[in-house]
Amino acid sequence: MMPRLGSFGSLEECQVPPVRIINQSNRHFPLRLLLLWLLLGAGITFSFLSLYTSWCVTEQTVDVPITQSKIQQCFQESDNVHSWIRTRSSILHEMNDTELFWRASFVPKIEKYPFDRTPKIAFMFLTRGPLPLAPLWEKFLKGKDKLYSIYIHSLPLYQPEFLPSSAFYGRQIRSQVAEWGTMSMCDAERRLLANALLDISNEWFILLSEACIPLQNFTTIYTYLSRSHFSFIGAYDEPGPYGRGRYNPRMRPEINITNWRKGSQWFEIDRELAVNVVQDTFYYSKFEQFCRPDCYVDEHYFPTMLSIKSPHLLANRTLTWVDWSRGGPHPATFEETDITDELFKTILNGGTCMYNDQPTDLCFLFARKFAPSALDHLLQHSSKFFGF
Repeated sequence: MMPRLGSFGSLEECQVPPVRIINQSNRHFPLRLLLLWLLLGAGITFSFLSLYTSWCVTEQTVDVPITQSKIQQCFQESDNVHSWIRTRSSILHEMNDTELFWRASFVPKIEKYPFDRTPKIAFMFLTRGPLPLAPLWEKFLKGKDKLYSIYIHSLPLYQPEFLPSSAFYGRQIRSQVAEWGTMSMCDAERRLLANALLDISNEWFILLSEACIPLQNFTTIYTYLSRSHFSFIGAYDEPGPYGRGRYNPRMRPEINITNWRKGSQWFEIDRELAVNVVQDTFYYSKFEQFCRPDCYVDEHYFPTMLSIKSPHLLANRTLTWVDWSRGGPHPATFEETDITDELFKTILNGGTCMYNDQPTDLCFLFARKFAPSALDHLLQHSSKFFGF
């Protein structure tokens, strides 16, 4: 018995001789197959174009005027340099750390950019949860939208409650648990750097905590960083138990004790050094294996690795002021009653340092640790203390 022919009819419904049906079917079968393939191809093409158009609209740059067709913009830029430098409107992505670090390690080999580029400061906040001093930072950042980016690394399950109008809204990156004194802390810092490197406009990368405050207005800080020939990370040789005493001889021969350096966790580095940190696997493996908790890897890994690879690019000092005079493993915390004129005179008039190989009395741009209770007083007197 002949099979049914679906919507084209069946043998039972036809009143013509069977042989003619077979011949007619055979004659039209290639045409029907061709039509089927054409319809299938058209459907696939339409679906692809719909997805591509949707992606282009989602990834639209903020600089394109609202009157310009986003779809036209996407197709026009798909084959030129702008398609490679487009800034994502969202910092969310699905890359794991391996994929993220690999992607962030891409660097241009020609120093001169073939397009207009306004360098930005990437403010990277390493915190467990809330940012209680965010209102002070918002006052500091006001009106400078095109000159900075913000990235927040917190506990993975923490859900911030910033309003859409906040500079911190939607700036939390994909995070993991970071424990003090362990390699997971360095992983968190590398994760912040890698996410910030995805924005080609970010040129200077500053690591901050939830207890940090700016000591100068934005213009002063931007000028200070943009004119510096060096990056600001401490990398000094300390012969005592808190320096060389933490060195593990099993790191040899890749890292000798003469290479061992110590420095503050809170740094400012430029794009070149940020890429060095993200792409490093050689020294990372040694520190991961042999610099265990008593070693305090976050104080030694970056200073040692960068002083080996790029010592000529380091100012060998931090821009973040802290007070260790009270003793203990952590610096002093400043409450509301500590916020006085005398405190900031001490911070800002604390001596001289070197800037581009010349002495200067402007040595610190940030300070920590400030408690949430200090916020109101800092906001009230920020113009007097910091110039904003």
